[in-house]
Amino acid sequence: MRTQVVIVGGGPSGLLLGQLLYKAGIEAIVLERKSRAHVLGRIRAGVLERGLVGLMGEAGVDARMKAEGFVHDGTLIAYDNDMFRVDFTQHTDATVLVYGQTELTRDLYDARDKTGGETRFEVDKVVINDADTDTPFVTFDQDGTHHRIDCDFVAGCDGFHGVSRKTIPASVRREYEKVYPFGWLGVLSETPPVNDELIYANSDRGFALCSMRNANLSRYYIQCDEGDDAANWSDDAFWDELRRRIPPTAAETLITGPALEKSIAPLRSFVTEPMRWGRLFLCGDAAHIVPPTGAKGLNTAASDVHYLNQGLRQFYADNDTHGIDVYSEKALARVWKTERFSWWFSNLMHHSPGQSAFDKKMQLAELALLRDSPEAQAAMALNYVGLPY
Repeated sequence: MRTQVVIVGGGPSGLLLGQLLYKAGIEAIVLERKSRAHVLGRIRAGVLERGLVGLMGEAGVDARMKAEGFVHDGTLIAYDNDMFRVDFTQHTDATVLVYGQTELTRDLYDARDKTGGETRFEVDKVVINDADTDTPFVTFDQDGTHHRIDCDFVAGCDGFHGVSRKTIPASVRREYEKVYPFGWLGVLSETPPVNDELIYANSDRGFALCSMRNANLSRYYIQCDEGDDAANWSDDAFWDELRRRIPPTAAETLITGPALEKSIAPLRSFVTEPMRWGRLFLCGDAAHIVPPTGAKGLNTAASDVHYLNQGLRQFYADNDTHGIDVYSEKALARVWKTERFSWWFSNLMHHSPGQSAFDKKMQLAELALLRDSPEAQAAMALNYVGLPY
């Protein structure tokens, strides 16, 4: 087999890249280790930056998203049983869109089906070969048969545990990591959201987040111990703890119900440099991870896709390598700014073990500054709606 680009990873970033390349007449084959049903069964955040919304439009896959997504022009921050609002449009003239990542992924799969793009599911033993030459190829097993795809480029969109990052020699890679000493216990419930906007809460008992997927599907989180187990939490225990952490006005109107899904997500920041090695390019979680505070994971992957799509289009249209030559530098410049925002927001809203009385006072002072300063709110709003590409 031969194609122009092999995309390793059939999640939303790999699918979005494939659709954008299709629009430019560039052929790509997508390889996915899991089944399609497994990919669509993942529960992920659903706050989309303006840049990702624009890319979905550029890919021609935004019709359902526009019809069913919820435009949010602000968010709520709570502390000490008080709450204030950060208005995105006032400070940035931009908004975010609440639309489940599962639904976005489904839209991308449906679009790929319509184009006839080749996607191989449940592939095993994927190996990226000769990426540091002009003739890379990818081998894999599927249904007991060994396959080889010759290509011009490989896009590694296969997440932190995939093969793409590890293909870059350890002597070339430099990795940066911060592991946070707490996690998020999340519950998905078939209940109306407690508020039309997201509520981020810093309470004496720890962080909480009230989010949503749609008008009848809510997603709630509470900070928990790093080594906790979701099985330790009954539904009633979760709802009781959530009520204690959000403002009384929200707690009084909270509608609860059985948990459709309950899980604990660890929090970590991770970046690997560079994001390019020869003709292999890393995108999304293969290169970087952010804590979920502010929902930057998928959105940062989308910015990688934007830069790589531009570079590959430039190469095939004009035989110009400038875009792919500067891909890692441009992508990382934005990645580190996003990492900074997620780190700042996480430290602002969570309680860390061993946090001193001074540390707590600094948190409260920072929250008061955010509440009272238009300039501080403008900085947060700019980062929340998404830095420009």
